[in-house]
Amino acid sequence: MTLPIRVLIVDDDFAVAQLHHRFVDAHDKFEVIAEAHTGAAALDAIERLDPDLVLLDVYLPDFSGLEVLSRLRVEQARYTEVIAVTAARDLASVRQARANGVRHYLVKPFTAAALRERLDEVARSHDALGSARRIQSLSQNAVDDLILGSHHNRMLPPKGLSVATLQLVTATLSEARTDLSASEVAEVIGMSRVGARRYLEHLVTTGTALVEPRYGSTGRPVHRYRAR
Repeated sequence: MTLPIRVLIVDDDFAVAQLHHRFVDAHDKFEVIAEAHTGAAALDAIERLDPDLVLLDVYLPDFSGLEVLSRLRVEQARYTEVIAVTAARDLASVRQARANGVRHYLVKPFTAAALRERLDEVARSHDALGSARRIQSLSQNAVDDLILGSHHNRMLPPKGLSVATLQLVTATLSEARTDLSASEVAEVIGMSRVGARRYLEHLVTTGTALVEPRYGSTGRPVHRYRAR
């Protein structure tokens, strides 16, 4: 029987930590072993419990989750998987998290489905790593699976959608100062509304974009999209 992946949840908000606790416990391959609400408590729990995965908030009352991450790598020399779960969306925070080996970076608020998708990927990587330990020499595909997980596969559009157009749609959402409808995206890029909506729905499915229905005078909802 495969042992569950042991998770430490770090968040200064007790209610949010409990919510994330429930999200993780709903996944049959993971087990929450502790919660921590400060940076110091997080480092202590990591040293004592040696979790497989840490859900790490950036905004903590004593020092930031980014410092926790840095000290985890440098002082404790641990290769613990980390998913950042935070409201911090500035470029400096994202770059520092990436440089210190964060597996995923989820911006609050996010859905249970978005977290579930990231947990699924960590579980797949965990299984791949277990298999790799029995192999002396890894193939390039095996290395890609361990380093990139399935993230690189999620970035590839399904059949019928082009990579170039997907990049244009993604850039249009990222550069917009407000949410956009499929018609507005189509007008910017110069394509059909139906085509734009297919790309937008793919971005929603992969967690790159968010969608929200808006009801106008006709009573019919208009879906508005924005970058996550």
